[in-house]
Amino acid sequence: MFSSHQYREKAEEYKERSEKAIGSSERREYHDLERTYTALANNGQWLSDDHEKRVQAPNQDTPASDLAAEEEHVLRCLGASLIMQWNTLPTKLQRELFDTAGAMADVLETSELRGQIARFLHKHKDGDAGS
Repeated sequence: MFSSHQYREKAEEYKERSEKAIGSSERREYHDLERTYTALANNGQWLSDDHEKRVQAPNQDTPASDLAAEEEHVLRCLGASLIMQWNTLPTKLQRELFDTAGAMADVLETSELRGQIARFLHKHKDGDAGS
């Protein structure tokens, strides 16, 4: 997974590219990418800074494994609902979600994860799990 520092570096790269862009559409695209990576960096930093606050349950007697299982269940439900609505999402949002999900692996595994996600989405497009 990318660190917030790596996301900030990417945001800075796109900021520099937007300043050197020739056309307004290219400038806008780089500016959008800069904002996306800045948001990812901010989110990553927040998650890192507030990790202890997020993982702690109100009841201190709850084992960490139970909390992890609960979070995994919530993430699975969110992911399933996202896939069920995938084709109704605007293409730009689909691309942003794909890029963000593809960046969740270690840097050396990113292309493999992106391929797995692409195959999964293709297999389940139009809600047809059997194709």
